Amino acid sequence: MDFLDTNIVVYANDTRDKRKQKRCIEIIERALTTGDATVSTQVLFEYANVALTKLAQSAAVIRRQIELLSTLPVIPQSAALAIRATEIKELYGLSFWDAAIIAAAAEGGCSQILSEDMNTGQIYCGIRLVNPFHP
Repeated sequence: MDFLDTNIVVYANDTRDKRKQKRCIEIIERALTTGDATVSTQVLFEYANVALTKLAQSAAVIRRQIELLSTLPVIPQSAALAIRATEIKELYGLSFWDAAIIAAAAEGGCSQILSEDMNTGQIYCGIRLVNPFHP
């Protein structure tokens, strides 16, 4: 199972880089078709914030995107997840928010995280980081 990081959702909605947009739309379409991906509430919140502030998308478009993404398994924020994220942060020396993504992916039973923000090929907590734009 794949975990979709925020940048995948943002790029799918960002027309400034057509190559990345096309690739991310393909990833999300495949995920919605197969159901073989997950997101977290953190990803949904971060996407909504970027969509409102940087992409200037309407609230209606953002709501629709979140409705579509919420047909995938969504890992909710919890005290236990925050505790695990602090452990991962300390263990690997990551930012708290990156550690929270890894904690959510682990909670969802994911084998890889699709993201351009972390070191591609790196393995954290048994989960491989994959940059979908890396050759």
